[in-house]
Amino acid sequence: MGESTDVVSKEMYTFADRGDRSVTLRPEGTAGVVRAVIEHGLDRGALPVKLCYAGPFFRYERPQAGRYRQLQQVGVEAIGVDDPALDAEVIAIADAGFRSLGLDGFRLEITSLGDESCRPQYRELLQEFLFGLDLDEDTRRRAGINPLRVLDDKRPELRAMTASAPVLLDHLSDVAKQHFDTVLAHLDALGVPYVINPRMVRGLDYYTKTAFEFVHDGLGAQSGIGGGGRYDGLMHQLGGQDLSGIGFGLGVDRTVLALRAEGKTAGDSARCDVFGVPLGEAAKLRLAVLAGRLRAAGVRVDLAYGDRGLKGAMRAAARSGARVALVAGDRDIEAGTVAVKDLTTGEQVSVSMDSVVAEVISRLAG
Repeated sequence: MGESTDVVSKEMYTFADRGDRSVTLRPEGTAGVVRAVIEHGLDRGALPVKLCYAGPFFRYERPQAGRYRQLQQVGVEAIGVDDPALDAEVIAIADAGFRSLGLDGFRLEITSLGDESCRPQYRELLQEFLFGLDLDEDTRRRAGINPLRVLDDKRPELRAMTASAPVLLDHLSDVAKQHFDTVLAHLDALGVPYVINPRMVRGLDYYTKTAFEFVHDGLGAQSGIGGGGRYDGLMHQLGGQDLSGIGFGLGVDRTVLALRAEGKTAGDSARCDVFGVPLGEAAKLRLAVLAGRLRAAGVRVDLAYGDRGLKGAMRAAARSGARVALVAGDRDIEAGTVAVKDLTTGEQVSVSMDSVVAEVISRLAG
């Protein structure tokens, strides 16, 4: 991940267990996913390997709003192909994910961190610039290890000192520049808006070429709600094939805070699309069968269990967030019909058993 990064130098959650063994809790998801790909031979089949993950991660840092010692993250990784079109696909998925939650006050910032043919020369150029400044001892040490980390420093006085520093975008190799230009062209074609940020430095050192971050200004200093980039050498460093990858991670906690800043909640609160209300044992059995058919068609279904009665069951249907209720008593079952009720408009129609699935899907699509 890079010895000069804050994650490694300051934020690793490391402690001794009862056997006096040094244990470190995972600080991020990409390295673990890449290691799993290697260990399980997933890179030996069709490429790219496309994976997703979700779970808790840990950073030993000062807790504050949007910055926790245990954070929740969702991520995607596409491993095995070095293609700018794949970069754009991953970025577009991330952008669509935020928008599907109802967020609109964010922006995508993007840059290129170059490749191995241009980064060494840029590193020397940047170090020459930084060593000419009146830097404190710790900053000078970081400049010696990885000068890009200095550009990521948030202190206003240091940002002012480095405002005229050379930027990597002006020193890309022909290959890296063509890769970046192609990524931008694909994003334009996909209708994904972006802002080029030449000073962006991702928090982990394995990133190469494309790097990006989604920023929400409603969060103050902790404005990043997600981000990622391409990693050309990580898999080889972990003992696998020399394959490239591109990934993205979404910070769940910060995304929820961003939604709150916009006065919104995290997506649809409905736990189901259809709620079944059986009034009798025969009806319960038949609605269970219908629920299975609807689920097979991709419809989320829940049923009223126990002896709630009609009023209690309909209250449960309203609380479920479902758009449609299926109501049937034993007599309805004998007649081969079910009442389909639109819980938004209150409209109710009697439908034959064979037509229930088509009727429900039609109403949900309307």
